[in-house]
Amino acid sequence: MALSLLRSFGAQLQIYQQRSSEMQAGRKKIRVMLVAPTLEIVGGQAVQAQRLLEWLPSSGEVSVDLHPINPRLPLPWSLLQRIKYVRTLVNLAAYCLRMAWRIRHYDLLHVFTASYWSYALWSLPAFALARLAGKKVILNYRDGQCADHLARSPLAVATIRRMDRVVTPSAYLVEVFARYRIGALQIPNIADTSNFRYRERSRPRPVFLHNRGLEPLYDVGCTLRAFSRIQQRYPEASLTVAHDGPLRLQLEEYAGRLGLKNCRFVGTVPPSQVPALYDAHDIYLTSPIYDCFPGSLLECFASGLPVVATSAGGIPHIAQDGQTALLVPPGDDEALARAALRLLEEEGLAARLARAAYQSLQAYSGPVVRDAWIELYRSLLSR
Repeated sequence: MALSLLRSFGAQLQIYQQRSSEMQAGRKKIRVMLVAPTLEIVGGQAVQAQRLLEWLPSSGEVSVDLHPINPRLPLPWSLLQRIKYVRTLVNLAAYCLRMAWRIRHYDLLHVFTASYWSYALWSLPAFALARLAGKKVILNYRDGQCADHLARSPLAVATIRRMDRVVTPSAYLVEVFARYRIGALQIPNIADTSNFRYRERSRPRPVFLHNRGLEPLYDVGCTLRAFSRIQQRYPEASLTVAHDGPLRLQLEEYAGRLGLKNCRFVGTVPPSQVPALYDAHDIYLTSPIYDCFPGSLLECFASGLPVVATSAGGIPHIAQDGQTALLVPPGDDEALARAALRLLEEEGLAARLARAAYQSLQAYSGPVVRDAWIELYRSLLSR
């Protein structure tokens, strides 16, 4: 009992000291609820949420807590999370009830969202609860399928227009929202380059890497066909297909039908091993038909790994064709292969692109992106 009281007193004292220091500084900390997936859901949203959780408090102006869309529940509820469909209902109920209880402690909600059901299941309840509680809402839209989503869903268009602010990491999505008379602001993703070793490939080997989800929107089949063309000229060429997804078995079978040699599907690579993955390869291939702001490109830039990509969605706003990468039209495996062969055969091209790409990373540094978010928070709360 005494230990419990001491702990309680210590916690209260810490809160008091924190509030005192805030008052002395003349400005109260902004309290942000960050609504996003945890790292248990593999993907760029979870990674960026984690980086914001690390960077935002470093300013001393913001306190931020994660409100996960994939809550970890105690027994017996966690057993229900193992059942398909039931899991969604249980997660949604826990998500909404917990948010309704906690929301009063925050000044605003910063809500990550993707398209379609992700928006309907997680973003709309957050918007409704924020309105009931009188809290500001920033919708942080992070999906290259935005144009299709808005075209199919008048409800999404109507509700997004009522958000206090819409922010996207991609200038491409700013343009998409503008078509629907939705004003959106671009704040880029944070590129954490501290663990990556920049290595210039002056004479790259035909050692290729693909590191995107094995899903239809990333059109991995296009990359496999391009690699098949490359192997006709460089039989010793190799391709590592990292990441996972619903199409993995189908793509492995497709690689077999194409007769690909030295093609490995290695599954999801833990974040701690990703720098070594990039360092072990000499050219990056990716061929999405939809994309928003692929963080994997920034990781390539940090590693000195030259990029050949399709010009889908927001990619041309990150990588400039002929300056920081080589870009080709989506779905064109022949053009993808030709661009990759240029890197192998045009002396100095890979190194020139890599140097320019590395220099472009400053715009995505933690302090720059953090300060942009804090400026937006303060502007929104001052209205």
